[in-house]
Amino acid sequence: MTQGALTAFITDYIAMRRQAKLDAFDKASVKQIAEGLEDDLTIREKRQTLEQRYETRNWLTEAASRAGQISLVTHAAKYTHGDSRSSSVFSVTTANDGYVSTSTLENPPADAVGNAATLDVARLLQSEVEGDSLLACLKRGDYRPFEPLAQDANQLRQWMEGFSQALTTREPASHKLAKQIYFPVGDGYHLLSPLFATSLAQVLYQKLVTYRFSDEAKAIRQARRNNQWHSKPLIQFIDTAEMHFGGTKPQNISSLNSGRGGRVWLLSAQPPRWKRQEKPPENITSVFAIGGTFDRAANSAIRRITALLTGSGEYRNRNIREARDRYVDELIDLLFVQAGDVQRVEWQGWSQKCDRPARHQQLWLDPWRSLQDAAFRLERDLGNWQGAVAEDFARWLNYRLRKAFPDVGKADKREWESRPLFRQRLREMESLLREGLK
Repeated sequence: MTQGALTAFITDYIAMRRQAKLDAFDKASVKQIAEGLEDDLTIREKRQTLEQRYETRNWLTEAASRAGQISLVTHAAKYTHGDSRSSSVFSVTTANDGYVSTSTLENPPADAVGNAATLDVARLLQSEVEGDSLLACLKRGDYRPFEPLAQDANQLRQWMEGFSQALTTREPASHKLAKQIYFPVGDGYHLLSPLFATSLAQVLYQKLVTYRFSDEAKAIRQARRNNQWHSKPLIQFIDTAEMHFGGTKPQNISSLNSGRGGRVWLLSAQPPRWKRQEKPPENITSVFAIGGTFDRAANSAIRRITALLTGSGEYRNRNIREARDRYVDELIDLLFVQAGDVQRVEWQGWSQKCDRPARHQQLWLDPWRSLQDAAFRLERDLGNWQGAVAEDFARWLNYRLRKAFPDVGKADKREWESRPLFRQRLREMESLLREGLK
């Protein structure tokens, strides 16, 4: 990269700031003249003073004098507490120990902390132009980008001494608002003060912005929505969290924090969610066992049935009966979902290893045993077990309702076991199984 690109950037940066200040001044001046607060001559004098202040050499001289009010760092203290006066640190240690940290970054971006009114100087030094920056030039002692702008060698030296103050490492100090950890060492301890890795947070932020909002990322997502092929994979970060620093004034925390609008994204660090090991139900006593899988899953529907009948006080009302029947059908669907989960081909023959559940439930829940047990298949094909399963369901439902309705009895039992949906679900399930058992 030619040094002329950085020199041009300096003049463009100052010109941009000058124009912004002049535009704001002109807008305010129109109002002041209209209200008679200032005369035209005074306004012109003030504008001329403002223009002189933002003349390139004048601005660089003033900016160099303010550079000592900021520090360029990789780890900042104010993220812990906005009023903390603890020291921040600039660390360029590199390591490849398998952990993601600032030390794994080849060129960590420097952040600026200190007087928020001086962050314009920080942005001048930090901005990259064709892969280089004024900050990098200062670090390697390369002052050529400033040479064409300086009046003489003395002014150039004055600028360099002033801007270099932003790189000066001050005596480290902690503060009452900083986080501190007592770490045991031998018979004593070290007092550690963890600092927020602002450079690492900036690199992560930039990567996520690219993966989420770049034109290429948008094209990839659009291709996915249209079920079209794309040459690049869709990269997503699931369950990210977002933290905010600085409230309505993120610039009071740091320069990079201001550029991010105070946002920092955190990748998910949740522990793994272990799935229970899937095993054949060899210890099951009954699919309708109280406290069993189906019984627990049915709690919500049972509560709704109870609330419906208790609240109405009228069991013969047509609307009430229809609502009750819908809840009962919901229980039937739930039961067959549970049964389908047990009827796995890879678990065939599990009922041979246990005495329970009852024979009719074994015939229902272990259909694939028919492939290896001829007597079992013959008994199952008779279909006598289906009525016994329906009776078990009716008996279980009566038991669950009896606490709220002590008079529930045989008539209700007959109604539950004769529900048309129960017979329909049995037929549908058996039809599907017969195809596999041929």
